[in-house]
Amino acid sequence: MNIRSVLIANRGEIAVRINRAAKALGLRTVQVYSAADKDSLAVRLADEAIDIGPPAAKKSYLDIEAVLAAARAAKVDAVHPGYGFLAENADFADAVVAAGMKFVGPAGSAIRLLGDKVAARTEAEKAGVPTVPGSGGRVADLEAAEAIVARIGFPVMIKAAAGGGGRGIRVAADMDEFRRQFPQASAEAAAAFGDGGLYIEKAIEKARHVEVQILGDGRNFVHCYERECSLQRRRQKVWEEAPAVGLSPEVRERLCRSAVALARSVGYSGAGTVEYLYDEASQDFYFIEVNTRIQVEHPVTEMVTGLDLVQEMLRIAGGEPLSVRQEDIAVAGHAIECRINAEDPFKNFMPWPGVVSGLSVPETEDIRFDTMLFAGYAVPPFYDSLLGKLVVHGEDRTACLATLRQALAGLKIEGIPTTIPLHKALAADGDVAAGRFHTRFLEGWLENRFAPPPAEPAKEAAR
Repeated sequence: MNIRSVLIANRGEIAVRINRAAKALGLRTVQVYSAADKDSLAVRLADEAIDIGPPAAKKSYLDIEAVLAAARAAKVDAVHPGYGFLAENADFADAVVAAGMKFVGPAGSAIRLLGDKVAARTEAEKAGVPTVPGSGGRVADLEAAEAIVARIGFPVMIKAAAGGGGRGIRVAADMDEFRRQFPQASAEAAAAFGDGGLYIEKAIEKARHVEVQILGDGRNFVHCYERECSLQRRRQKVWEEAPAVGLSPEVRERLCRSAVALARSVGYSGAGTVEYLYDEASQDFYFIEVNTRIQVEHPVTEMVTGLDLVQEMLRIAGGEPLSVRQEDIAVAGHAIECRINAEDPFKNFMPWPGVVSGLSVPETEDIRFDTMLFAGYAVPPFYDSLLGKLVVHGEDRTACLATLRQALAGLKIEGIPTTIPLHKALAADGDVAAGRFHTRFLEGWLENRFAPPPAEPAKEAAR
């Protein structure tokens, strides 16, 4: 491998994860940090740490020049962006390479192509990947959009061409609603992404969200099977599984083969995820987008395949070919990941920064907790509320759920509210256990089934 050191251009649990993976490969690690993260676990773990600015992300983790200056000062060979922040910024990837370093991920050209949802859809169609009925590209104006929805029928989704992460999406149930939402969606897209372009897709009712993990070295391409990501709140994933629930072997084969075909068509290098909507009634699946980075939920794939995806990314960036062939990759058992956030699920998921006064994590070979927490850690108010990911493994889904309930009972994060109660309730739910859910399931479940525990009776005053 032709890299000996790596700068980690991120924070939180993914920075800790990359630090540990890089050290396992014998690499020197350099951690950038904002003023809010100077005492973080990632900073403590790294061989070297460099302050890149104040707490606000736009003045630190999103500041390309500040990150590049740190990389040059530390004389690193590579930069790993993690997820979020600059991970899918094609200009950043190009700048890293122009500065004489390796970018741990695909080329800027691939990020640019696949980051544009319309261009990615066109590329998917060329690779033979099924796509959702819709505009097939950006729509010129409202009149052109009306003609498309008249053809494909309602409900439809109005989507930002440059959107991502579930943002920039509106659903219209009829033409009047569509006409109201179209200009609003364009204005919001322009404000959020600097691009007001829109495209139209048929809304698949009660769809499931299934994604395929891919790896490529630019010449060889494999899949690491699929994940189930249908339990979502406001289009943000809450709970993920591998493998997906209820897919037939034939559907799984077609799904994974299509993801590899797309990776091959763009000469993909690094780890990525091809995301799909799955219509359980018809057993059809449709391409949504490609995430050109490591995913938050990558540990469930690691748990069932035995691969270390972050180490694989580093090896690829270091010029090595894929360490595995497709026939070497198999699924053993089942894994579930719960995202543990610093939010109060009984107060509309209000973010809750504060000091973690105590931490207790169950430790068995079937339980993994990816986190940056330690007792005394002060959760800052400036960033995403993710504290960690509780990941469990079992010989099948039933055993996995039993282990998950055990792990959730044993995981204690004291001092701040977290979403642990939400996951305890989901793990005990009959529909979740039976796999009867879809991307809109959780919203209704939260409204109708999730309630705070009964208040303790007040103690009678002493007489």
